[in-house]
Amino acid sequence: MIAIVDYGMGNLRSVSKALEHIGVSCVITDDAETIRKSDAIILPGVGAFPKAMKELQERGLVSLLQEEAATGKPFFGICLGMQLLFEASEEIEYTTGLGLLPGVVRKLPAGRKIPHMGWNALEKKQETPLMKGLDESPYVYYVHSYYADCPADVIDAGSPYGVFAPGLVSKGNIFGAQFHPEKSSDVGLKMLENFKELVATWSSSRLSI
Repeated sequence: MIAIVDYGMGNLRSVSKALEHIGVSCVITDDAETIRKSDAIILPGVGAFPKAMKELQERGLVSLLQEEAATGKPFFGICLGMQLLFEASEEIEYTTGLGLLPGVVRKLPAGRKIPHMGWNALEKKQETPLMKGLDESPYVYYVHSYYADCPADVIDAGSPYGVFAPGLVSKGNIFGAQFHPEKSSDVGLKMLENFKELVATWSSSRLSI
């Protein structure tokens, strides 16, 4: 079972419907015990970084998510949820994030229409299980005004938009997508299926211990 974290900000039903479509058991929850018992965590999000961190803090979810990530459990942040994985953000005011990935979230540079909204090619930079079975540059659907300024070794793929904006990031069991897989048609569903496989592998290894 995958826990979709509910902190009052995010297109939760779209994510859960996409997971249900590919046969994944999931629950939308902010309950600590349910999250602990889950086989994986998805952290969605739409809105501003400072408000999201405030909501997570008030629900007692920050330390819980950090602890669960440390267990090796597959953890997938989507859109704002991806940005929350990083150390901090400059949106509105400097705000500390979950610190699961190195880097700071910054505003997209001037000169292009902001937000970056719509379909863009996702350019693969290094091997990632989430892109298994996909072309080198599939099209995905973005809606964002900020991007992750992070080390190259955590960037699996991205899209140029005044700057090379990381679209897929990862480190160990932590994954993030700046775009919306649940809105990216068959490409997005394939990525969610690939995440489903990661979860199944991790769950099997845990049961065999």
